[in-house]
Amino acid sequence: MSDRRFLLAFHPGRAEAVETAATIARRLLAAQVTPVVLVDDRAVLLEGRDGLDAVEPHGPADLPEVELIMTLGGDGTILRAAELQRQVDAPLLGINLGHVGFLAEAEVADTAKVVERALQRDYEVEQRLVLRVKVFDGDVLVHETWAVNEAAVEKAGSGRMISTLLEIDDRPISSFGTDAVILATPTGSTAYSFSAGGPIVWPTAEALLMVPLGAHALFTRPLVVAPTSTMSVTIAEESTSPAVLWCDSRRSFDLPQGYRVEATRDTRPLRLARLSSAPFSDRLVAKFQLPVEGFRRQLP
Repeated sequence: MSDRRFLLAFHPGRAEAVETAATIARRLLAAQVTPVVLVDDRAVLLEGRDGLDAVEPHGPADLPEVELIMTLGGDGTILRAAELQRQVDAPLLGINLGHVGFLAEAEVADTAKVVERALQRDYEVEQRLVLRVKVFDGDVLVHETWAVNEAAVEKAGSGRMISTLLEIDDRPISSFGTDAVILATPTGSTAYSFSAGGPIVWPTAEALLMVPLGAHALFTRPLVVAPTSTMSVTIAEESTSPAVLWCDSRRSFDLPQGYRVEATRDTRPLRLARLSSAPFSDRLVAKFQLPVEGFRRQLP
């Protein structure tokens, strides 16, 4: 067995994901590459299957050095794997078993070809902007985290709107009651931000987004700011509804009145393995099934 290791991140509750992970693990073992999985996922992977005893189990905090992280599922599985990437720094290669799957690089039908190219290291690595998110109580830092898609300051539950104060680069922009304010990356512009009416931004663009959702005010347009900017949302002292910070819909933190959320560009990007050089325009058309019939110009 060589010293090469691939981490397999899959949805343990989806039979197709588990079966595809088992198929990939067998091919890796045949190529003398060690498959690595999380401890809790290994039992599901091995259940009723022979020939997988060499699959290495590890906890999220004690992962070995791996060459590549292969994900099997939708964008949620990739966001889960992004947490593991913070530990090992290997690029992510997504195989889509979900619906839209903007972050995935290939569909499950192409799994065999994807594995062969991964074994040959036949891919490019693309870097995506990530948010560094901090929560302050006055001048005291009380929480720090990160987000690939977005940091959403939301009302907690189905109660009244939260009262918010918005700032860019320490300068006031507006204040209003709202259901949420979404602080997004270009990668996240096709996720929660898109549902809130935000713009689609090409994922390699250098920018940050601030997008209100259900705001009660005249000026509630999405803002696109510089990647060096600091976006800030404060829960106003007079806000009567509880608020919560959600990062990538995975990590949450309660926000009492007066707490301030700041989002800036993180120093560590998300690293994605890319197999295709097709432009984002083509991915956008395919994922959203946009109508492009009738174009007379011959496209490359």
